[in-house]
Amino acid sequence: MQRYFPILTWSRSYDRDMLGQDLLAALIVTIMLIPQSLAYALLAGLPAEVGLYASIAPLILYAIFGTSRALAVGPVAVASLMTAAAIGKLTAQGTPEYYGAAVALAFLSGLMLLGMGVLRLGFMANFLSHPVISGFITASGLVIAAGQLPQLLGIKASGHNLHEILAEIWAHLGNISFATLALGLPALGFLYWSRGNLKGWLQKRGISGASATILSRAAPIAAITATTLATYLFNLSAAGVPIVGEVPTGLPVPTLPPLDLELWSQIAIPALLISVVGYVETISVAQTLAAKRRQRIDPDQELIALGACNIGSAVSGGFAVTGGFSRSVVNFDAGAQTPAAGAFTAVGMALATLFLTPMLFFLPKATLAATIIVAVLTLVDLGAIKRTFAYSRTDAAAMVATILVTLGVGVEQGILAGVALSLVLHLYRTSRPHVAIVGQVPGTEHFRNIDRHAVITAPGVLTIRVDESLYFPNARFLEDFIQDRVAEDPSVKDLILMFPAVNAVDSSALESLEAINHMLRDSGVTLHLSEVKGPVMDRFRRSPFLSELSGRIFLTQYDAMRALAPELTARTLSACRRDTQRAPEAS
Repeated sequence: MQRYFPILTWSRSYDRDMLGQDLLAALIVTIMLIPQSLAYALLAGLPAEVGLYASIAPLILYAIFGTSRALAVGPVAVASLMTAAAIGKLTAQGTPEYYGAAVALAFLSGLMLLGMGVLRLGFMANFLSHPVISGFITASGLVIAAGQLPQLLGIKASGHNLHEILAEIWAHLGNISFATLALGLPALGFLYWSRGNLKGWLQKRGISGASATILSRAAPIAAITATTLATYLFNLSAAGVPIVGEVPTGLPVPTLPPLDLELWSQIAIPALLISVVGYVETISVAQTLAAKRRQRIDPDQELIALGACNIGSAVSGGFAVTGGFSRSVVNFDAGAQTPAAGAFTAVGMALATLFLTPMLFFLPKATLAATIIVAVLTLVDLGAIKRTFAYSRTDAAAMVATILVTLGVGVEQGILAGVALSLVLHLYRTSRPHVAIVGQVPGTEHFRNIDRHAVITAPGVLTIRVDESLYFPNARFLEDFIQDRVAEDPSVKDLILMFPAVNAVDSSALESLEAINHMLRDSGVTLHLSEVKGPVMDRFRRSPFLSELSGRIFLTQYDAMRALAPELTARTLSACRRDTQRAPEAS
């Protein structure tokens, strides 16, 4: 039971000190989450109150099922954008069908995550490489920020990618609402400044660190309060400033999503993408924070927890949620000790839904747009392209492709393009494995690449070290490489395949090894193996390869050379040792 309900583990040692720290963290995160939940709901094309609904049940469910002590789940920018991109193709925003489709998307995503968790399929997230995720989040941040500019300018413009959004903005520049801009720009500037400077500014004026932290996190609340009051007092809505309008008061009524099979088939792929991307983001944040406190998380249980959160969000009228990076870091820094901090945050959000919603009527949408822009620009990391390119051009190519397709076509196509290109590049890279001709390092039993080290090779003996597992894309490459080396040196009588880095050999590669053995035997060359790992040997024993092998299998490469070139190997081992012993005498 503890495996599937981690609350049974940490709740046993829960005490008053933990309660105090969790309550403080919950207060700070609640202050941060209220404006974000409203803003991300509008980003997803949903009414503002839906963001509040999505910030109650999921937090309680994560406290029950989650294994991270500091992760804060809820609406996030990328999942909101992906929701809008998926549902916007099916129906118009503002309609009951759009809302129902968003709820169904969260529910289906939750079912997928729950199923993957039960089947322990957390490894599937490994198919999304870090460069692809980094590129996707960077591009998504740019698309989200650009998509909020119309709200900031007081114009109507939309699009599924950066080009469409910018073209729409350009076409409607003549309709800018200067009253909206006068509210939005100061809010944007204040929020941007407060993110990095407000806490230090407050501390310089004698406010304690803890109080300064809380006040700096409350900067979006201050911006919302100031612009809402200005809109109300000066009747700016009559001047064309878009406002949130009436937000229903009260907690959501539990309900099931629309059971429309045609709809579910249309949103299946987006639901899977949201599930995988959300899980990768969640597990990355959770593992990072857990490592700082020497705690551990269960990746498969996190799938179950995230699935339960999304199902809970859907049943309570919310949309897709996941673990948020910024909120989780704030939760961690605020001293959250257990997932109970998330449950206390849910209580705060429920109270806000019950009592604060009437105050949101005159809230300018431009303020929420400014909140989103400042939040998502922290996700943009264009410098990662240069860093990745310096290390791996293929990874950089996947990152750049993900960014360009996401910006130019759409978010779903961007992530699919990144995954596809990563797999293609992986197959290409592994189709040409690193192999090296090696020789003995004088004075040692070690063997290294002849192109990198001063080593000794034995006449008539060729040793080829294979530095990657052998499978269907690279099996033919090894055949061609060996044929070329044997053709270049007719004196070769023994060829040793050194397998220290070969973890697996599939059926295609086994056939290639059998072909190499026959080809070398016909050429008068004996094939030997050395340093073969146990699992590979176990599979070899289940095939006729070992019985047909023309040579021997050696435990180490030194054993192989001692058997095939004993005199040279012994001299190479002892010569350097004699020189080393003479050096002190000479000195």
